[in-house]
Amino acid sequence: MAVSKTKAKLVDVARQLFAKMGVENTTMNDIALASKKGRRTLYTYFKSKEDIYIAVVESELDMLSDMMKRVAEKNISPDEKMIEMIYTRLDAVKEVVFRNGTLRANFFRDIWRVEKVRKRFDAKEILLFKDVLREGVEKGVFRIDDIDMTAELVHYCVKGIEVPYIRGHIGAKLDDETRDKYVVNLVFGALHRT
Repeated sequence: MAVSKTKAKLVDVARQLFAKMGVENTTMNDIALASKKGRRTLYTYFKSKEDIYIAVVESELDMLSDMMKRVAEKNISPDEKMIEMIYTRLDAVKEVVFRNGTLRANFFRDIWRVEKVRKRFDAKEILLFKDVLREGVEKGVFRIDDIDMTAELVHYCVKGIEVPYIRGHIGAKLDDETRDKYVVNLVFGALHRT
Protein backbone atom coordinates (compact mmCIF):
# COMPACT_ATOMS: atom_id res chain seq x y z
CA MET A 1 0.00 0.00 0.00
CA ALA A 2 1.45 3.39 -0.96
CA VAL A 3 2.32 5.94 1.71
CA SER A 4 -0.61 8.22 0.88
CA LYS A 5 -3.04 5.28 0.86
CA THR A 6 -1.85 4.14 4.27
CA LYS A 7 -2.24 7.63 5.72
CA ALA A 8 -5.68 8.01 4.10
CA LYS A 9 -6.76 4.67 5.58
CA LEU A 10 -5.60 5.74 9.04
CA VAL A 11 -7.51 9.02 8.74
CA ASP A 12 -10.66 7.22 7.57
CA VAL A 13 -10.49 4.69 10.41
CA ALA A 14 -9.91 7.50 12.91
CA ARG A 15 -12.90 9.41 11.49
CA GLN A 16 -15.12 6.37 11.97
CA LEU A 17 -13.87 5.73 15.52
CA PHE A 18 -14.18 9.39 16.52
CA ALA A 19 -17.73 9.43 15.18
CA LYS A 20 -18.66 6.24 17.02
CA MET A 21 -16.76 6.59 20.30
CA GLY A 22 -15.85 10.26 20.52
CA VAL A 23 -12.41 11.79 20.19
CA GLU A 24 -11.71 11.66 23.93
CA ASN A 25 -12.66 7.98 24.18
CA THR A 26 -10.60 6.86 21.18
CA THR A 27 -6.97 5.93 21.74
CA MET A 28 -4.11 5.73 19.29
CA ASN A 29 -4.09 1.99 20.01
CA ASP A 30 -7.79 1.77 19.00
CA ILE A 31 -6.94 3.42 15.68
CA ALA A 32 -3.94 1.14 15.09
CA LEU A 33 -5.99 -2.00 15.84
CA ALA A 34 -9.02 -0.96 13.77
CA SER A 35 -6.84 -0.05 10.79
CA LYS A 36 -4.91 -3.34 11.07
CA LYS A 37 -1.71 -1.31 11.17
CA GLY A 38 0.83 -1.36 13.93
CA ARG A 39 1.26 1.45 16.40
CA ARG A 40 4.65 2.12 14.81
CA THR A 41 2.98 2.75 11.44
CA LEU A 42 0.40 5.03 13.04
CA TYR A 43 3.09 7.02 14.84
CA THR A 44 5.07 7.28 11.60
CA TYR A 45 2.28 9.46 10.22
CA PHE A 46 0.85 11.06 13.36
CA LYS A 47 2.67 12.10 16.51
CA SER A 48 -0.51 12.28 18.60
CA LYS A 49 -4.26 11.85 18.62
CA GLU A 50 -4.52 15.63 18.16
CA ASP A 51 -2.55 15.30 14.90
CA ILE A 52 -4.87 12.63 13.55
CA TYR A 53 -7.94 14.62 14.67
CA ILE A 54 -6.63 17.60 12.72
CA ALA A 55 -6.07 15.33 9.70
CA VAL A 56 -9.68 14.11 9.96
CA VAL A 57 -11.03 17.68 10.04
CA GLU A 58 -8.73 18.68 7.15
CA SER A 59 -9.92 15.75 5.03
CA GLU A 60 -13.56 16.74 5.62
CA LEU A 61 -12.77 20.34 4.69
CA ASP A 62 -10.92 19.21 1.54
CA MET A 63 -14.02 17.30 0.45
CA LEU A 64 -16.15 20.39 1.09
CA SER A 65 -13.72 22.56 -0.84
CA ASP A 66 -13.90 20.16 -3.79
CA MET A 67 -17.72 20.27 -3.70
CA MET A 68 -17.70 24.06 -3.77
CA LYS A 69 -15.14 24.10 -6.59
CA ARG A 70 -17.40 21.85 -8.67
CA VAL A 71 -20.28 24.30 -8.15
CA ALA A 72 -18.05 27.24 -9.11
CA GLU A 73 -17.07 25.43 -12.32
CA LYS A 74 -20.67 24.70 -13.37
CA ASN A 75 -21.95 26.24 -16.56
CA ILE A 76 -24.65 28.30 -14.84
CA SER A 77 -25.02 32.02 -14.22
CA PRO A 78 -22.87 33.61 -11.48
CA ASP A 79 -25.91 34.47 -9.36
CA GLU A 80 -27.07 30.83 -9.44
CA LYS A 81 -23.51 29.72 -8.58
CA MET A 82 -23.37 32.06 -5.59
CA ILE A 83 -26.59 30.74 -4.06
CA GLU A 84 -25.68 27.12 -4.80
CA MET A 85 -22.22 27.60 -3.26
CA ILE A 86 -23.74 29.05 -0.08
CA TYR A 87 -26.25 26.21 0.30
CA THR A 88 -23.67 23.58 -0.69
CA ARG A 89 -21.36 24.84 2.02
CA LEU A 90 -23.98 25.10 4.76
CA ASP A 91 -25.61 21.77 3.94
CA ALA A 92 -22.27 19.96 3.65
CA VAL A 93 -21.02 21.26 7.00
CA LYS A 94 -24.35 20.33 8.59
CA GLU A 95 -24.21 16.85 7.07
CA VAL A 96 -20.61 16.30 8.24
CA VAL A 97 -21.45 17.36 11.78
CA PHE A 98 -24.53 15.12 11.96
CA ARG A 99 -22.94 12.17 10.14
CA ASN A 100 -20.09 12.09 12.57
CA GLY A 101 -22.23 11.42 15.62
CA THR A 102 -20.17 12.23 18.68
CA LEU A 103 -18.07 14.62 16.61
CA ARG A 104 -21.17 16.82 16.63
CA ALA A 105 -20.76 17.49 20.34
CA ASN A 106 -17.04 18.08 19.86
CA PHE A 107 -17.73 20.49 17.00
CA PHE A 108 -19.91 22.72 19.16
CA ARG A 109 -17.86 22.33 22.33
CA ASP A 110 -14.47 22.68 20.69
CA ILE A 111 -15.14 24.96 17.74
CA TRP A 112 -11.89 26.87 18.35
CA ARG A 113 -9.80 23.74 17.75
CA VAL A 114 -11.67 23.20 14.48
CA GLU A 115 -11.22 26.88 13.68
CA LYS A 116 -7.42 26.56 13.72
CA VAL A 117 -7.63 23.86 11.07
CA ARG A 118 -10.05 25.83 8.88
CA LYS A 119 -7.65 28.61 7.87
CA ARG A 120 -6.54 26.90 4.65
CA PHE A 121 -10.13 26.03 3.76
CA ASP A 122 -11.27 29.59 4.46
CA ALA A 123 -8.62 30.99 2.12
CA LYS A 124 -9.70 28.58 -0.66
CA GLU A 125 -13.34 29.45 -0.13
CA ILE A 126 -12.68 33.19 -0.34
CA LEU A 127 -10.84 32.62 -3.64
CA LEU A 128 -13.81 30.67 -5.01
CA PHE A 129 -16.20 33.45 -4.00
CA LYS A 130 -13.86 36.00 -5.67
CA ASP A 131 -13.88 34.01 -8.91
CA VAL A 132 -17.67 33.83 -9.01
CA LEU A 133 -18.05 37.50 -8.07
CA ARG A 134 -15.51 38.53 -10.71
CA GLU A 135 -17.38 36.46 -13.30
CA GLY A 136 -20.62 38.13 -12.20
CA VAL A 137 -19.14 41.61 -12.56
CA GLU A 138 -17.66 40.78 -15.98
CA LYS A 139 -21.01 39.46 -17.19
CA GLY A 140 -22.87 42.45 -15.75
CA VAL A 141 -24.79 40.34 -13.22
CA PHE A 142 -23.33 42.04 -10.11
CA ARG A 143 -22.33 45.66 -9.44
CA ILE A 144 -19.50 45.46 -6.90
CA ASP A 145 -16.83 48.06 -6.19
CA ASP A 146 -14.38 45.81 -4.34
CA ILE A 147 -14.46 42.11 -5.23
CA ASP A 148 -11.84 41.14 -2.62
CA MET A 149 -13.71 42.79 0.25
CA THR A 150 -17.07 41.47 -0.95
CA ALA A 151 -15.72 37.90 -1.17
CA GLU A 152 -14.44 38.13 2.39
CA LEU A 153 -17.76 39.54 3.62
CA VAL A 154 -19.74 36.77 1.90
CA HIS A 155 -17.40 34.18 3.42
CA TYR A 156 -17.71 35.58 6.95
CA CYS A 157 -21.47 36.03 6.67
CA VAL A 158 -21.93 32.40 5.63
CA LYS A 159 -19.48 31.24 8.28
CA GLY A 160 -21.32 33.29 10.88
CA ILE A 161 -24.64 31.54 10.27
CA GLU A 162 -23.10 28.06 10.21
CA VAL A 163 -23.86 27.07 13.81
CA PRO A 164 -27.45 28.44 13.87
CA TYR A 165 -28.05 26.75 10.49
CA ILE A 166 -26.72 23.40 11.75
CA ARG A 167 -28.88 23.66 14.86
CA GLY A 168 -31.93 24.45 12.76
CA HIS A 169 -32.43 27.94 14.19
CA ILE A 170 -32.52 29.68 10.81
CA GLY A 171 -35.73 29.39 8.85
CA ALA A 172 -36.95 26.48 10.94
CA LYS A 173 -40.54 27.69 10.72
CA LEU A 174 -40.36 28.50 7.01
CA ASP A 175 -40.85 26.24 4.04
CA ASP A 176 -37.83 25.93 1.73
CA GLU A 177 -39.27 28.24 -0.91
CA THR A 178 -39.88 31.08 1.56
CA ARG A 179 -36.47 30.59 3.19
CA ASP A 180 -34.80 30.65 -0.23
CA LYS A 181 -36.59 33.88 -1.09
CA TYR A 182 -35.11 35.58 1.98
CA VAL A 183 -31.62 34.26 1.23
CA VAL A 184 -31.79 35.35 -2.41
CA ASN A 185 -33.09 38.81 -1.50
CA LEU A 186 -30.38 39.32 1.09
CA VAL A 187 -27.47 38.02 -1.01
CA PHE A 188 -28.48 39.68 -4.25
CA GLY A 189 -29.44 42.92 -2.54
CA ALA A 190 -25.91 43.08 -1.16
CA LEU A 191 -24.39 42.19 -4.54
CA HIS A 192 -26.62 44.63 -6.47
CA ARG A 193 -27.73 42.01 -8.94
CA THR A 194 -28.79 43.72 -12.16
